[in-house]
Amino acid sequence: MDVQENASLADLTTFRLGGPADRLVVARTDGELVEAVAAADRRGEPVLVLGGGSNVVIADGGFRGTAVQVATRGITVAGTRVEVAAGEEWAGAVTATVAAGLAGVECLAGVPGSAGATPIQNVGAYGQEVSSTITEVVAYDRVAGGTVTLGNAECRFSYRHSRFKTEPERFVVLRVRFELEDAGGLSGPLKYAETARALGVEPGDRVPLAEAAQAVLALRRGKGMVLDPADHDTWSAGSFFTNPVLTPAAWDAFLLRVHAHLGAGTEPPAYPAEDGRTKTSAAWLIDRAGFPKGYGTGPARISTKHTLALTNRGTATTEDLLTLAREVRDGVRKTFGIPLTNEPVLVGTHL
Repeated sequence: MDVQENASLADLTTFRLGGPADRLVVARTDGELVEAVAAADRRGEPVLVLGGGSNVVIADGGFRGTAVQVATRGITVAGTRVEVAAGEEWAGAVTATVAAGLAGVECLAGVPGSAGATPIQNVGAYGQEVSSTITEVVAYDRVAGGTVTLGNAECRFSYRHSRFKTEPERFVVLRVRFELEDAGGLSGPLKYAETARALGVEPGDRVPLAEAAQAVLALRRGKGMVLDPADHDTWSAGSFFTNPVLTPAAWDAFLLRVHAHLGAGTEPPAYPAEDGRTKTSAAWLIDRAGFPKGYGTGPARISTKHTLALTNRGTATTEDLLTLAREVRDGVRKTFGIPLTNEPVLVGTHL
């Protein structure tokens, strides 16, 4: 277990932003991870658990407490069952499942961050969500003071949400278990029209696993969503805002605003969601509210490749980033009456 005092956190995040932590502990085993968190709890110190740092915005003033970097490793494949240590790079875990001929997460190729973060956010992209394949999450329960195994239902998954977000001070993810599909080397049915078009097939079709993963990677690269140290469009947290999900009444009110602002013939993106609600595109809202790709003149700007990504152009501060985020959020609310919700976790700061 490595321990550093007054340690920089910026280099541990994909934004490359944020001040130092009072203490940084690098945990390479489950035991070290549990002990690091438990020791800080005994001291009464705040704890920040960091995986790949791809979904976190840390204040310029840093973190007053102990930051624990999850550096555990291990991927086990037994038939269609896969167990991944929380500290494993998620992109590598997807590559391992594709190599094993198992379908279910291939369209999540290239998603940055660690495997342990995937159940927290219920990570999803290109028609797949981890909640559809996760069977169990092994976690350290800081309240009970021991390791617990939570089944899928106990994780309370919903769109970009889970019990781990509802109770952020309680659970530390140690391992994630998946049940995948052996489809003879083929992908799961393609649910996302853009992926199907890229592969020259129809939605619902299956293609070779590796082809599905490579197509998704190509799409993500085109949007600046695959990490590249030389490309400032990837110095981001990916999608900064979640796609709004609206009740029927809210949808009707939204349509009135759209037609008043953009014309009666304009129809916004609409996707069926649970409980009769409708999901629309945050990227579409941001663009139509006057914030196109590349928007901004300062060190924090909207990506030149995707309107949903806010980026650090190399010299930004966290406050620069949040100033831009507030401008975009407030502009969308003023134009369309829709409140945008940030997807990254904010540490020591707020919108």
